[in-house]
Amino acid sequence: MTSTPGSAGPTAATTPPPSEPSGRVRRFTPAQRWVHRVTAWLTLLCVATAACLYVPQLAELVGRRHLVVTVHEWSGLLVPVPLLAGLASRALRADLSRLNRFGPYDRQWLRAALRRDHRAVSRPSGKFNAGQKLYAAWIAGAVLVMLGTGLLMWFTGLAPLVWRTSATFVHDWLALAIGIALAGHMAMALADPEARRGMRTGSVERRWADREHPQWREPEDTP
Repeated sequence: MTSTPGSAGPTAATTPPPSEPSGRVRRFTPAQRWVHRVTAWLTLLCVATAACLYVPQLAELVGRRHLVVTVHEWSGLLVPVPLLAGLASRALRADLSRLNRFGPYDRQWLRAALRRDHRAVSRPSGKFNAGQKLYAAWIAGAVLVMLGTGLLMWFTGLAPLVWRTSATFVHDWLALAIGIALAGHMAMALADPEARRGMRTGSVERRWADREHPQWREPEDTP
């Protein structure tokens, strides 16, 4: 293991993740899982209603366009609410701090990903790998842009026509990009049953944690 800032050397001791019975380690608290679950359902509802608004075949099948528009508007407006409520959780705030920090091993993970090197030793990561950190940053920015452009489209008196036209263009194309990113996110989750189990139950196998996130809970990763 390579040395890290603040460590005594290459073999400095690490702080293991919190223990759970039967060789499992705690990964997420109930509050974190609640925030993820509610946000996921709101996002999927927003995507589904958007598809019903923009795909003619779905629009004809569902009908009731005014109701679909209303559900779409309110589900989009509520997407950030679970995260804002979850900020009361110390564990969630600590994970947001982790997601916002890039370490030397994150750059190594990205280089290995670009080379398509799937060996675990070539892709070191903390609690979250570099791909998860980039996805989190991108989706957070995208949600803010979608919220802003959506409000301009919803409240037509907020801005002149040219602004609303531009907002519609950005909103539509960014929605497509978000749909693709979400599909990739779900595909990655489906490919890793233990990661899904961690989000569903809050704990993961220690072997999985050691293999997929070997830098998890090192001194500089501790909140």
